Amino acid sequence: MTDVKALQQERVQIFTDLFDGKVPKRVPINLLLSFEFAIQYAGKDLAEAQWDTSTLEEVFDKMCRDFITDTNPALAFRYPVYYKLLGARNFVMSSSGFLQHPEVHGFEAEEYDEFIASPYDCIMEKILPRIYTELNTNPVQRSLVMAKAFKAFYDEMINGGMIVEKLNDRYGFSPIGGFQGMCEAPFDFMSDQLRGFKNITGDIRRIPDKVEAACEAVTPLMIKTGMPINPSKYSATFIPLHMAPFIRDKDFERFYWPTFKKVVDELAAVGQPSYLFVEHDWMRYLDYLYELPENTRMMFEYGDPKLVKEKLGKKHILTGFYPISLLKAGTKQQCIDKAKELIDILAPGGKYMFNFDKNIITADSVNIENLQAVLSYVAENANY
Repeated sequence: MTDVKALQQERVQIFTDLFDGKVPKRVPINLLLSFEFAIQYAGKDLAEAQWDTSTLEEVFDKMCRDFITDTNPALAFRYPVYYKLLGARNFVMSSSGFLQHPEVHGFEAEEYDEFIASPYDCIMEKILPRIYTELNTNPVQRSLVMAKAFKAFYDEMINGGMIVEKLNDRYGFSPIGGFQGMCEAPFDFMSDQLRGFKNITGDIRRIPDKVEAACEAVTPLMIKTGMPINPSKYSATFIPLHMAPFIRDKDFERFYWPTFKKVVDELAAVGQPSYLFVEHDWMRYLDYLYELPENTRMMFEYGDPKLVKEKLGKKHILTGFYPISLLKAGTKQQCIDKAKELIDILAPGGKYMFNFDKNIITADSVNIENLQAVLSYVAENANY
């Protein structure tokens, strides 16, 4: 137990140094593995284990025991039970046992003015009942459904959180280094479920002023959603970035960037960094990303790590880039060589933590031995 505590203290220290702007003892490993991966790796039935979370500790324990990382790799923030209670159209359990996100939209183009006037009221009164069919009823029944869903949500999240804390102590993981809470860039929020990807791309051409006003109107909601009770530079708010690579530069400048930057700035102003999942290819936007508050954490899915390090690495904390596809297709030595290449590029001067280009979703999407070999290599060979 003393050795575990000492290991945990070392891990806390390397993340503390990283977030304090110091070069840590070694490169931290900030691995995240999905709920679905953990279930499959433990040999459980995917659909059954998501509904009956009594096996959650067993499932997470095997994953925590078998993969080297400085933070707890367990990632579970969507459970099917509350989506079922709500009659969700936006997250639907497939026959294969995966929660899928179909293209949906919550309000029509002619309803922009109403939405802009009061986004919260419009979401509560119109949009939620359209996306969650069990809320499309009388106010009394709607309240009962919402209460049941929130009870299920908090039961699952609290249980999961308690298991994660227990495993942190059991295996000496650092409780800091990941993120707590999430929100979206306002344009992504508009695109994701309110108007849908297809509709929003038409809206920015037909009614650009209304899209711009809607993004501004929901910005306070995104700030509030991403704001924790106790902000801390050792925590972070997760913000997945969706739409920017798929729109024109001039549309990014008008619709995406101003409100997104405001969200990140407002969180940083109270001491809460953002952890950005920089999805797809953001290479044309690197100069914009540089302007975000210092020590914003950025997980890159694609891009030139040398260029990103050159442009952003002295101001921001970088991670990602390692293609999980290589873990499936490459030899063990090729996988290790890729880790060495990225460490040589990204680690100098600090401001880097090791992770892959995206979270690993399924156990069969990677060669487990390659994954373990890469993590072992980084843990043993990424000292400063």
